[in-house]
Amino acid sequence: MTGAFVGGEADFTTAFEPTGTQLEKDGTGHIVASIGQDSGEIPYTAYSTTESFMNENKDLIQRFTNAVYKGQLWVQSASDEEVAKAMQPFFNDMSLDDLVSVVKRYKEVDAWSKDPVLKEESLNKLMEVMKEAKELDKEAPYKDIVNTNFANNAMKNVK
Repeated sequence: MTGAFVGGEADFTTAFEPTGTQLEKDGTGHIVASIGQDSGEIPYTAYSTTESFMNENKDLIQRFTNAVYKGQLWVQSASDEEVAKAMQPFFNDMSLDDLVSVVKRYKEVDAWSKDPVLKEESLNKLMEVMKEAKELDKEAPYKDIVNTNFANNAMKNVK
């Protein structure tokens, strides 16, 4: 999408960071709104597994969920520069200053989840977006597809 936008095939696009910041820096675009801020909490990243894998690997899933939550806690308490430095190896084509700007922007709009629980309201919002995009024909009941036990255990046990 970004390539088509830069190539003049569209008047606007959505772009995740740090792509939005890079478009501004290159002079090929301007960030005009935050979809994340305007839409409310929608789960962009979620982890899925089969029920059998979950039942056979509870310790692994708990350790993974604990690690995710530790990362979430760290992002909340770390400075913008600390988070940007941790991200830098994965975005080595961006300067530290640009990554600090990205982190600051994400923190300002409260874009990062503070805990690993997938909330029912958030899932419903995601399914509504998917239905509007004609990517989902039928909603799945939250209670049938979401298990918050690992997330709740992490929040109780990780400090």
